[in-house]
Amino acid sequence: MNPSPSTATRIDIHANRRAWYSRKVLRALLLTLSHQGWLRHWVERSRLSGRFTSRFVAGSTLEEALHVCQRLASEKTLATLDRLGENVTSLDEARKSRDAYLTALQRLIALDLGASVSIKLTQLGLDLDEHACRENVDSLVECAHAGGTRVEIDMESSEYVDRTVAIVSDMHARHASVRAVIQAYLYRSEADIEKLCAHSIPVRLCKGAYDEPAAVAWPKKADVDANYVRLAQLLLDRGAYPAIASHDENILRQLLDYIRKRGIGPDRFEFQMLYGIRRDLQRMLVAQGYRLRLYVPYGDAWYPYFMRRLAERPANVLFLARNLFRK
Repeated sequence: MNPSPSTATRIDIHANRRAWYSRKVLRALLLTLSHQGWLRHWVERSRLSGRFTSRFVAGSTLEEALHVCQRLASEKTLATLDRLGENVTSLDEARKSRDAYLTALQRLIALDLGASVSIKLTQLGLDLDEHACRENVDSLVECAHAGGTRVEIDMESSEYVDRTVAIVSDMHARHASVRAVIQAYLYRSEADIEKLCAHSIPVRLCKGAYDEPAAVAWPKKADVDANYVRLAQLLLDRGAYPAIASHDENILRQLLDYIRKRGIGPDRFEFQMLYGIRRDLQRMLVAQGYRLRLYVPYGDAWYPYFMRRLAERPANVLFLARNLFRK
C-alpha cells in the first residue's frame, strides 16, 4: 500500500492547482478583453493610456518612432523598430506590412542611426502563404543589407520555431543581415543555437513570453533562468555578435561577471531591452561602455498587442505594472 501524501505535499498540490486555475482564468479574461472594441476605444483615449503608451510605445506614427530613435542615439543607445500590428488575414495586408517596414528601413538608413527593424513572420503572411511570406521578408533583408543594417526576425510561439529558423537560415545564406531570436524556456533551444552558430547566424536570446505547455518548455522560472545563463554563455563564447535580451538584474550581473572573467570585448555582442523597461539598468550598461539596443514598438495597434502579450503570459501584468512606476 502506498503511503498517503504528507500534509505539506497536499498543501503544495492544492496551491499549484489554485495558481494554475488563476492563471487560466486571467488568461481567458485578457483574451476576451483584447477583442472588446468598446474597451479598446475607451482605453486608448483615457489619461492612463497616454502615460502607458508614452512609457512603452514610441508613438503611433513612424515619424514619432524615428524621433525616439534619434533621441536614443544621442544617449549612445541603439534601437530596433517594431511596427505593432495584428496577425494579418490577407496577403494584401501582408504586403502593406512589408511596405511599411520598407519605408521604416529606408528612413533609418538615411538617418544613419545604426538602427534595425524587428519583424514577426505572421505579420508578413506566414499563416497564409509561406512562399509569399518569404518573398516579403527577402525584400526587407535585401534592403537592410544594402543599407548596412539588419532585420531581426522575432520568434513567436513554439509551433512556429521550425519555419522561422528555416526562413532565417535561408535569408542569411542569401544576404546575411538577419538575426534570429531564440527563447531560453524551450527545451530545444540549445540545439537550435548550436545549428545557428555553426552557420555564423547572429542570435538574440530572450526568455520567452508565450504560454507554452510543460511538454516543450520549462514551467519553472528557476529552470528557465538557469538555462538562459547557460545559453547566453554559449553564445558569448561561440556566437556571431549575439544579443543578450534580458531585464533580469541577477542574470545580467552573472553574465557581466562571466564577460569580465573571459575577457570578452564589448564589440563582440550587445545587450537588448524593451523601450521603457528597467531604465536604471539601461543607464548602467551604457555607462559601463556596453552596447545597448532597445526594442522600440510604435503604431496605433498597441491595445490588442499588449493584451495578447499579457494573455500569453499573465505574469507580464505585474512586470509591466512595476515598470510603469519605476524611474
